[in-house]
This record gives sequence, structure tokens and C-alpha cells, in this order.
Amino acid sequence: MSGWSKLSSRRGFLTSLAALGAAGFAGSARGFFLADKKKLKLGFDNFSIRAFDWKAPRLIEYASSLQVDTLLLSDLDVYESLEEDYLKKIRDQADRVGVELHAGTGSICPTSQSYNHTKWGKAEDHARLLIRTARQLGSPVARCYLGSRRDRDGDGGIYRHIDQMVKVLKAVKSEAEDAKVTIAVENHAGDMQAWELVELIEAAGTGFVGATMDPGNATWALEDPMVNLETLGPYAVTSGIRDTAVWETDNGADCMWANMGQGVVDWQAYVKRFQELCPRTPFVLEIISYKWSSEAQYLRPEFWSRFPRARARELARFVALAKRGKEFEIPRGRPAGAASPELERAQQKYDLEESLAYCREVLGLGLRR
Repeated sequence: MSGWSKLSSRRGFLTSLAALGAAGFAGSARGFFLADKKKLKLGFDNFSIRAFDWKAPRLIEYASSLQVDTLLLSDLDVYESLEEDYLKKIRDQADRVGVELHAGTGSICPTSQSYNHTKWGKAEDHARLLIRTARQLGSPVARCYLGSRRDRDGDGGIYRHIDQMVKVLKAVKSEAEDAKVTIAVENHAGDMQAWELVELIEAAGTGFVGATMDPGNATWALEDPMVNLETLGPYAVTSGIRDTAVWETDNGADCMWANMGQGVVDWQAYVKRFQELCPRTPFVLEIISYKWSSEAQYLRPEFWSRFPRARARELARFVALAKRGKEFEIPRGRPAGAASPELERAQQKYDLEESLAYCREVLGLGLRR
């Protein structure tokens, strides 16, 4: 990994920039910022600032103030109403400020432990509600997911849930096609490895189903984010991007999500390949830094009951990633103090805005500067 890809913050970037000298930097900027490539749209998922509990109008205002291209509204509770008149007002507001909306919800798999039957009723009806909402917002995608790594346990493991998810997707094919909406299934919380999600997408139908590509979640499923990108990139229509610190432990490896540029991902290489595989897909940040860590205890035999079809070559890439990492410490400068709702909001805002700055200033992302 290059020295640039290890930069941990905007302040570190600016310090290094000063050291390079403006003239020398300007001469190399074209190659460094990937300026010879078509720029990727840059955006964020509202889950990045979940502690604010903002509704769609306030989120659009905030997205506009940050000059991002895309806002993924990843849950249906973000709307004060799901009636057509209200959603048209949301669409018009986003259009006025030049923010592309992507619509989303949670699980639409009826057998997953993550699916809320009480709230949504039949999974097919939940999927139809998502599609209708996406259409009325002018969103080209409808993000959703299967479940979590808990669904890898039990008889049949993740594969019985994949079968049920495919049935739900096929049941709403005509609605999705009529709405010109691609259902974008996320690799979520360790539920599926990338190749398993590809099998789901192809079984349901690539004409109306694609992927929400999440490299942070990939690490919870024993995947190097680059392996995840190579596999899901051709299917990706939206994304949920964050960095991850990965390091070896006595039982395997530990993972912790971090702000962009602070983990083990080589973002220069990642963005270059992203541009090649899915150049029209927005680079949407879903920042969940330092909130959860997860140990993959792959040196314990019982661990492998969750991954009966694991691929040795891909595991080797993940182990190599862990060997390159080191135990993570939260960098200085982030808001700190006694736990409180105010502190949580300040931290989430800081983490998102620092990560957006890294994407713009180090990776050259975003159409609006």
C-alpha cells in the first residue's frame, strides 16, 4: 500500500500536500487524482448520520450543503408519508438542489431473522412498497438486503434464505420492470459473500436485480474488499462504502470500521478498478466508524459451519489483508467526552465529513467541487 493510501485524515493529507510543494504536486495531479478518468459521483447513505433522526427534507438540505451528487435514503422511515403527493415534493426538492436520490429499505427476505413481519407483513408487499417509493422519487434503484450473518446458522445455512429471497424478487419482477427500477440487494452484515450474492442476482434475473456493493460488510464475511469489488462490480448499481481496519488475532482476525483512509484498503487501487467495472455507479459512503468490531475466528474448527462452501483462494486474500493490518486505535481529533446523544451526533457528523473530504481531496471523487 502506498504512503498516500495510508493517510488517516484530511489534516494528514494537507500536511503531506504542503510538504510536496504546490508546483511539484500540480505537475503530478493529473495522474494522482485519476483525472484522466470519468469522475465518479460521490454521495452518502443517511445511516451515516442516523443519530440525528432527520427526515428526508432535512437530509436533502444537508446533502446539498455538502455538495454531494447522490443521497441514499436507505430506510422507509425517513419519510413523513409514503403517499404520492408527499414523495413528489421530496423528489422536486432534490431536483432543485441537484441531488440524485436512491431509495432503500431493510430486509425483504421472509425467512431471515432480520425481517420484520409485524411491521411490513408479506415480504412481497414490502418489496412492492419499496419499488413504488423508488418510482415516485425518481430513484433508479431500490436498495434492500437479505439479513445478517445470523442467517448463516441453522439447517440449510444462508442458502435456504437465498432461495426464499429469489422467490420474493421473482414475484415482483413485473412491478420493478414497469417502474424501471433495479432492485439493488446489498451484501449486508455478513449475510452473503460476494459470489453468493451474484448467484442470488443471477437466479432472480439480472434484468431487474443488481447489487448494493458494501466493502465494509465484505470484511465481516471473510472477504478482502478488492475481491468483493471484482466479483460484485459488474452488478453494482449503488454502493455503501467505508474503510475497515483488519488485524490478526489468536483465533483469526478482528475487523473494525473506520473513516476513509484509516484502514487497510488501498483506495487508490480500489477507485481505479471501480471506475473500470462500474463507472456509472455512485460512490456512496456509509460511515459507521468505530461503532462495531467483529472477530472472524477462522482458526477455530467450529467457525466453518457458517461457511461450508468457502473458497480457499478468497480466504487467502483475506488472511493476507489481516497480516498487513495492525490493531486499530481511534485517531486524535475526533469529538470525545462522556457518552451523550449530542456527542454521538457530533462524532457521526465529523466522521462523515472527514471521509467525504478524503474522497474529494485524496481520491478526486465527486462531480460537484
